[in-house]
Amino acid sequence: MLLEIEGLETFYGASQALFGVDLHVASGEVVALMGRNGMGKTTTISSMIGMVRARKGSVRFDGRSISLLPSHKIARLGIGLVPEGRRCFPNLTVRENMIAAARSGRWDLDAVVALFPRLGERIGQYANSLSGGEQQMLAIGRALMTNPKLLVLDEATEGLAPVIRHDIWHVIRTLKNEGQSILVVDKTLSELLPVADRAVILEKGTTVWNGPPTNLTLDVQDRYLGV
Repeated sequence: MLLEIEGLETFYGASQALFGVDLHVASGEVVALMGRNGMGKTTTISSMIGMVRARKGSVRFDGRSISLLPSHKIARLGIGLVPEGRRCFPNLTVRENMIAAARSGRWDLDAVVALFPRLGERIGQYANSLSGGEQQMLAIGRALMTNPKLLVLDEATEGLAPVIRHDIWHVIRTLKNEGQSILVVDKTLSELLPVADRAVILEKGTTVWNGPPTNLTLDVQDRYLGV
């Protein structure tokens, strides 16, 4: 198992946000992390990568406990994060953003530009001059340049124009077909479920459902994912 999260409990001060999250990702698997807003998806990711310190539970990555490691060391072990809100370096160029944390491997500048030709067209522009969709492409490209064993996408298509969303989902499917392990958070079930091997649903900071998308009945969707 590439990623193993068991019994994760996380607090913000005295306020408890996670009450027992269980989440596994196998090598080459695409797992959808789902749930309504405020149910603990981003907190789970933040706890997993050490940006928030979990109080209980365990996180193992590639056979190693990472629960007590700082974020930069976790990233170096092979977790590439595309954070919610993109968070590109605004005063660096597209090229500089992508090479800032690059590590040797299959994904280099040429490979990322082949995946996102629009980034090649804007390679010398500053990130803050890009559209929202282009910044999202840049955030994904930057994460791929770390050559991650696990790519984590937190709301990668939120707020984007339909044509850009289509492009990004095409890229996610391409990565899946190449065997990239992916943990993805998104609300668009019509796009998310066909690409996922398994889905995990959080409700109030607890894992309440886990299984293949084909078993995700309308009743379960209404109970845990409906507005």
